[in-house]
Amino acid sequence: MTGPELAVGRVVKTHGVRGEVVVDVRTDSPELRFAPGAVLGVQRRGKPGPDTLTVTAARPHAGRLLVRFESVDGMDEAERLRGVTLTVRTDELAPTGDPDEFHDHQLEGLRVVLPTGDEVGVVREVLHTPGGELLSVRTADDVERLVPFVAAIVPEVDLAAGRVVVDPPEGLLGDD
Repeated sequence: MTGPELAVGRVVKTHGVRGEVVVDVRTDSPELRFAPGAVLGVQRRGKPGPDTLTVTAARPHAGRLLVRFESVDGMDEAERLRGVTLTVRTDELAPTGDPDEFHDHQLEGLRVVLPTGDEVGVVREVLHTPGGELLSVRTADDVERLVPFVAAIVPEVDLAAGRVVVDPPEGLLGDD
């Protein structure tokens, strides 16, 4: 796979002896990303193996997915996938269909400004927490600030202009 990639899952362990693996899902659309025939990129650290894997089957299991891939026929082959990150190319992602929803990669790298236009920093990452999404903003003085990604605090996202407007409550950006 070439081009920017987005993680959609991580192989955490094998399941059974026939080559199934347990995948922690990192996508809002597992039914699309892990559909039979889907081709996923493989990111690994220092392990040999294929650059892509083709899904042959996937089913829910205890909050995760059990996934089978072509050419992974046994536990030994499945074990070699432990720890790999499964990816899709960002240019293969469909638009969200909602003008107020964004893929993480669309937000990462955007300039963060106040309603006055004053620069705050840059969105480094989108964090998904049980309490909701947070924008990890690296400020001009190289400090990380976490900004809740809610309309009351982030009233505007302008992808074309490459910016996010934040209207933070007092103290959120360390300005107290």
